[in-house]
Amino acid sequence: MSHHGHGAEPVILPPSGAWDVIKSLMNPVTYLKFAKEHPILSAIFVVGVFVTINRFFIGGLAKTTNLDNNNPWGIWISFDLLCGVALAAGGYTTTCAALIFNIKGFRTAVKPAILTAFLGYAFVVYALLYDVGQPWKLPYPVFVSQGTSSVLFEVGLCVMLYVTVLAIEWLPNFTDWVGWQKISHIIHKATIALTIMGIVLSTMHQSSLGMLYLIAPTKMHPLWYTPHLPLQFFISSMVAGMSMVIFEGTISHHYMHSRMSSEYNNDHDGVMFMFAKACSIVLFGYFFMKWVPIAGEHKWAYLLDGKFALMWWAEMLGFVALPCFLYAVGYRSKNTGTIKAAATISVLGIVFNRFNVSWFAFNINLTPDQRYFPSVQEIIVSVFVVTLIILCFRFISKYMAIFSDHPAYKDHH
Repeated sequence: MSHHGHGAEPVILPPSGAWDVIKSLMNPVTYLKFAKEHPILSAIFVVGVFVTINRFFIGGLAKTTNLDNNNPWGIWISFDLLCGVALAAGGYTTTCAALIFNIKGFRTAVKPAILTAFLGYAFVVYALLYDVGQPWKLPYPVFVSQGTSSVLFEVGLCVMLYVTVLAIEWLPNFTDWVGWQKISHIIHKATIALTIMGIVLSTMHQSSLGMLYLIAPTKMHPLWYTPHLPLQFFISSMVAGMSMVIFEGTISHHYMHSRMSSEYNNDHDGVMFMFAKACSIVLFGYFFMKWVPIAGEHKWAYLLDGKFALMWWAEMLGFVALPCFLYAVGYRSKNTGTIKAAATISVLGIVFNRFNVSWFAFNINLTPDQRYFPSVQEIIVSVFVVTLIILCFRFISKYMAIFSDHPAYKDHH
């Protein structure tokens, strides 16, 4: 459904009003009012804070998680890291389309995509603090003990640099809001350089996350283990990023419609159609890419191998072939509802794939009682992290010019 014909342009607070909002964050009454208006989000936040205190100051990992020597990586890696990084790929896909290939109509999608990517990566790093036994040593591999032959070192270095790039790309939204236009002008001059750097860094660590699992050929089920894992992770991240932009845009239109300019609304469907076309093509190639190791490594027998075969077929047909078809039909018929359904299925499919690789089809040789299942507190932390992302996105989108141009750039593109 299109939202064209939006009337008045969104009101952007002057710098004095922006500083008043910042000051209000120091007032407990602000949070009491929010808790009254949003009880579910507030309840999740409070429970998450208690679990965080237990994790860092009382029980530690042992009393918070079901991790052990057989399963040192759990849902905080599978969901918070692997899924979080993939779903935050909308930053590099959108900026590449808008600023490198200069595709018409994508400019208005850049700021929401960068915000989503920045929050996604920032909270991936935050979530890692829970998973690391000594979180204050998270920067050690880069600054103290450079294990440069490790894939994990490359992932950590790239993520650190990319979070920095995203923070700089997002910063003009804040500096414009508080009236520091000079800083915004400096950053805008470096836009292309930052975009190229972000694309290169994304290419590197999206694939390297898949490379991490190449070290365990005997632990992962053969239907998922392949030397092509790094390429599969990178290609699927493209679909994840574009699908997440559509998914986020759909939700934003529902809850943030009053903050959207007429230009953003006019470009919205065009961005959706172009991403739908791209996703259908990439998913088509990804579908056949998944068959290459099956045929090349003669794994046909595993396609009838009980529950793992069912999971593989569910992933291939339900979360690759189906959204590929829906994206193509939605683009051809210009049906936004079909495209939104395809985006939702694709987002769920990325989560399912990353879970299969790192959890469901991993450590398959363990006995049932040795198999990992997250504790309630682990699940609460993951929900808590997602809630924090939603709250930050809501606050920034409400007060800053994310879905419109700031008045200082009204006639400047």
